[in-house]
Amino acid sequence: MDSQGNLKHIVGKPEPGEEPSNLVNILIHLHNDPRKLLAYIDTVETDRDDVYECALDGMVKDGHKIKVIPYTDFWAPIKYPWHIFGVVKYSLDIAKPYISSTARISEKASLEGKIILADNVKVLENAVIRGPAYVGPNSIIGNNALVRDYSHIGANCVVGYCTEIKHSYIGNNCWFHSNYIGDSIIDDDCSFGSGAITANFRLDEGNISVEVSDAKVDTGYDKLGTIMGKNCRIGINANLMPGTRIGSGSFVGPQVCLSHDLEANRVILLKPQYQVMDNVVKLNQSKRQELLNSLKN
Repeated sequence: MDSQGNLKHIVGKPEPGEEPSNLVNILIHLHNDPRKLLAYIDTVETDRDDVYECALDGMVKDGHKIKVIPYTDFWAPIKYPWHIFGVVKYSLDIAKPYISSTARISEKASLEGKIILADNVKVLENAVIRGPAYVGPNSIIGNNALVRDYSHIGANCVVGYCTEIKHSYIGNNCWFHSNYIGDSIIDDDCSFGSGAITANFRLDEGNISVEVSDAKVDTGYDKLGTIMGKNCRIGINANLMPGTRIGSGSFVGPQVCLSHDLEANRVILLKPQYQVMDNVVKLNQSKRQELLNSLKN
């Protein structure tokens, strides 16, 4: 922009190193003549996803004035799923603690730090919520569950017995039971069978990369779990390796160790080969009685 704050040139999605300036367009625009904008859009010829920016650039070149208003407060892109972590952190940091009058919290539960509990949330016995954390309407935090470290849990979720959710974004209508969900992004309507976990830390402790359009993108995080689309099901004792992506509508079967991305609407199953034979072992019943007697003494 020029010294008077007027737009001089705008480029949509410039290549790295070819940005025209250090300014970013966050796309909050007011047009006093939208018909003129639409007329310019009709004249744009491009094979890229930048029709709007080309129209604005054409208007400026023809002498139309577009005023640029600086914004200097917090801003973050959500280009990749893991960018949501920064937005959640900022939102929880500026939010005020709040517990709805309709929330029901067991006297045996523990709440620490900044916590937001929406309407009709239930927190059962021995559950721990260690803020900053948000729990959406009608969700249940079950017995012995642990929620911590900038976690967001959506509406109508069940964080069941002995589940730990750490620094994760959980959508609506998700169910868990005896799981570990660490540094993960779980979309709506997903469920985890008992014992299923998300691994979030590489053995070499390096940054975790995610494959995007056939290229590896460094997330900048050394802890990152699973990125999961809507309506997924994870079987009992399944293991999801760091940075794996699971497309919407996919199922991961019991005991699967998922180390690569799974496309949408797919099912992955582990089929172990079992050997079945006659049982010729004769148990010594007196051994059990000896152990029982030792416990009584």
